[in-house]
Amino acid sequence: MLDIEVIEDPAAAEASLDPIRTRILRELSEPGSATQLAAKVGLARQKVNYHLKALERHGLVELVEERRKGNVTERVLQATAASYLISPAALASVAPDPHRFSDRFSAFWLLALAGRMVQEMGKLIAGAAAARQKLATFAIDGEITFRTAADRAAFAEELGVAVTRLVDKYHDGGAPSAGGERTQTSGTPAGGGRKHRLVVALHPALKTPTKTTSAKEQDND
Repeated sequence: MLDIEVIEDPAAAEASLDPIRTRILRELSEPGSATQLAAKVGLARQKVNYHLKALERHGLVELVEERRKGNVTERVLQATAASYLISPAALASVAPDPHRFSDRFSAFWLLALAGRMVQEMGKLIAGAAAARQKLATFAIDGEITFRTAADRAAFAEELGVAVTRLVDKYHDGGAPSAGGERTQTSGTPAGGGRKHRLVVALHPALKTPTKTTSAKEQDND
C-alpha cells in the first residue's frame, strides 16, 4: 500500500469522490470484506459489493485474499493507498499551465506550480514503486511571522538571491528562464546528471477558524 496515490484517470477521480466510496476507501486502510464493511458503513452487503466493484475496476482497491466459507468465497480487499490526491491531469483540458505566465508574486501561478508538482510527483512515485526503487526528494515546511509587509518583501528578495546563488553554484549548465527556473541549453545536462525541479513557495498561513469567523470571512482576509 502506498502512503499517497495520485489519481490521474478522470473516471477513477469521479469514482473516488462519491461520499460512500470515500468512506469505503478510508475503512479499507486495513483489509476487509464486503460483510465487514456493510456493518461499518450501514449499507446492505450487496450495495457495498457494488461500490467495491467500481473501486476495484478503477484500481483504487485490490484483492488481498479469498476465504472459503462453506459454499461462499469471501473476497478480502484493501485500498491501494492510505490517502489519495486527484491530479490536475484528471482535468487536463482545463488544468492550469504554469508556462502560460510566470509571476513570482501571483497566487494563481503558485497554484499552477503546486498543481504541476502533484502531477509530476504522482508519475514519479508510481514509476519508482513499479521499479521498486526509492525516490530521492527533499522538502522544507515551516512558518514565519513577519512584523510588516516590508519585512516580508525583503525576506522574499533575500531568499530569491540566496536560491539563485545556490543554483548558480550547483546547476550543471544552462541559463535561467523568465520564471526563475534553470533550463538546459541541450536535452542532456553537460555532466550527464539528473535534472531536478526546484520550487520555493511562501504564502500566508490560514487563520484558525473561530465561532465568530465564517469560512467566507477567512477567505476574504
